[in-house]
Amino acid sequence: MSFTSEVKAEIAQNELHECCVRAQLAAFIQLNASLSIVNQQYQLVIQIENATIAKRIYSLLKSRYGELVIELSVMKKQNLKKNNIYILRVVNQVRAILDDLGIMGAYGLRKVPYASITVKECCARAYIAGAFMANGSINAPQKTNYHCEISCNSETFAKHLVSLLSRFNFKVKTTVRRHTTIVYMKASDQIADFLRLIGASQATLNFEDIRIQRDFRNSLTRLDNCEVANEVKTLNAGKKQIEAIEKLQRAGRLPYLDVKLQEIAALRLAHPEASLNELADLIERDTGQGMSKSGLQHRFSKLIELAMKVKEV
Repeated sequence: MSFTSEVKAEIAQNELHECCVRAQLAAFIQLNASLSIVNQQYQLVIQIENATIAKRIYSLLKSRYGELVIELSVMKKQNLKKNNIYILRVVNQVRAILDDLGIMGAYGLRKVPYASITVKECCARAYIAGAFMANGSINAPQKTNYHCEISCNSETFAKHLVSLLSRFNFKVKTTVRRHTTIVYMKASDQIADFLRLIGASQATLNFEDIRIQRDFRNSLTRLDNCEVANEVKTLNAGKKQIEAIEKLQRAGRLPYLDVKLQEIAALRLAHPEASLNELADLIERDTGQGMSKSGLQHRFSKLIELAMKVKEV
């Protein structure tokens, strides 16, 4: 089962207040239902691939609208996986349902429901959860990129969904893919907050656990890379300093240099792989006097400058 399916199955089992039933149905049917006319009567057709969600929508419709006639059929998808598609066909009270959910008004079908359906915070959360159950997807946290999206059937609905999410401080983006408007987010912390918002508690824990482990491993990798880079930098700097000192030795110039330069040259030759910090510690241990990294760097720079002036035969 994909991570998306796990999230949808979890939120499909959450208990809802009566007002939230209406909100969740409104979002789901708006995004995942088609309206047809058979024998001069409206019929509502809902196709669902997830068995848990199919059971959820069936139960919500029955609980809210009582003597509702819903025909259930199952068909196989024509692909390699051959997953089941559950088809719910509502054959009575369709106009009343659409009116109640704010999907149909006096002038026909609406692209967004009435504001009263999502005015309460709990209803807004249920509505967003319904939209995700209908057309949402989320990458598994093990993947290299975080991504959560909801496909919308119109730009108007996408703007409505963005407005709802902004009430909970989500900064989402929209894009158009194959003539469909997508509302999406990529920040891992926002996705974790979104999972909490729609009531996917267990999925949130799993997501956060994997995310923390992954970020920790990435931090260790960056730290290791940084340490390796510093090690290489130290070795390259030490090699350049030693080459300068040896050049001064071959030219016979080293004994005539300032005593401090001679001392630092001898220390470097004795410890070719030591960093400036390690050399400073050695000086303090041997002489009892401290020396800064900048002081050491200044003396090595002087040695390199003098070596550059030497012309070897």
